[in-house]
Amino acid sequence: MIPLFKVPMSESAPAAVAEVVGSGQIGQGAKVAEFERALGERIGNPRVATVNSGTSGLHLALHMVAASGDEEGEVLSTPLTMEATNWTILANRLRIKWVDVDPASLNVDLDDLARKISPRTRAIVVVHFAGYPVDLARLAKILDDAEATFGFRPVVIEDCAHAWGATFQGARMGTHGNIAVYSFQAIKHLTCGDGGALVLPDDELHERATLLRWFGINRRADRLRNPPDVAEWGYKFHMTDINAAIGLANLDWAEEVVARHRAHAAYYDRELAGVPGLELTERAPDRESSFWIYPVKVEDRAGFIKRMDEAEIMVSNVHERNDTHTCVRRFATLLPGLDSVAERVVCLPVGWWLTEEQQAHIVETVRRGW
Repeated sequence: MIPLFKVPMSESAPAAVAEVVGSGQIGQGAKVAEFERALGERIGNPRVATVNSGTSGLHLALHMVAASGDEEGEVLSTPLTMEATNWTILANRLRIKWVDVDPASLNVDLDDLARKISPRTRAIVVVHFAGYPVDLARLAKILDDAEATFGFRPVVIEDCAHAWGATFQGARMGTHGNIAVYSFQAIKHLTCGDGGALVLPDDELHERATLLRWFGINRRADRLRNPPDVAEWGYKFHMTDINAAIGLANLDWAEEVVARHRAHAAYYDRELAGVPGLELTERAPDRESSFWIYPVKVEDRAGFIKRMDEAEIMVSNVHERNDTHTCVRRFATLLPGLDSVAERVVCLPVGWWLTEEQQAHIVETVRRGW
């Protein structure tokens, strides 16, 4: 079976972990600081605060910009994502306001988002689905209009779980004036085993995130001689040196991983264009996807999946729409764009591990029909 996902682990990672384990410093220490500096240099923004998962990063970002338990507070978000994106809204005791999906890109429909901003909006969460960036220039214009209309500018949190290496107008996610949250979970382009990072737009938010990820306690203070005051309570969301060592070992390898994903996606773009019953997703010249997954839209998805299974090719829709779960039924609304694609989306293997022969087999199988 050709797998849909594999763990991209550098050959140097085991030795890097062994060095940390043998050092006696396995919590948050020098390796975490080194990893944060390296991430900042790679992203183009030094304001990086690592955490123990992307989910923790989203939770912390929402905690910082929206008052938890605000009964009137709404967070605009997409239902086409991993549930972790939206469950962090619930964990902060805020209301979800679903934004429809653009059938072309599978990202949020920015027209619908603009219509749904209101005085109740506390934050906006956008997902760069499959690693394909949201139109951040258009989004900034929507925020300008909202500020002129309502007198405040909603904070945007970019869920970059799929988007390591993705760029918009030549710049990586985390450099466009919003809060960006990356995931370094096991099967992401850049993995730490598990982990994540917030990339912040200003020094104040960066300092606050750095404190709140470890109970609100200033770890730089001498706690024996000068016990620090905790002005704002926080969480136990910090990364360990073990995870940071894995991330550092994988950082250069992750660039090659993204390059291979892109090359494989370009091959599919050429070879699958015009296949009856199959539609490719949007490609815009001002952005470059990381292609963590390669989504297509097919007619008769059940038949397509059955045919791929018979050919020993693992495929999946990967993420189920979140808005149909019982726990969020009270937020239900009409989402015609999502309805038009939710039962059609399926993802093909696009990963760094694919051989030319495997890619050719995938293309030939799809072309033969289902």
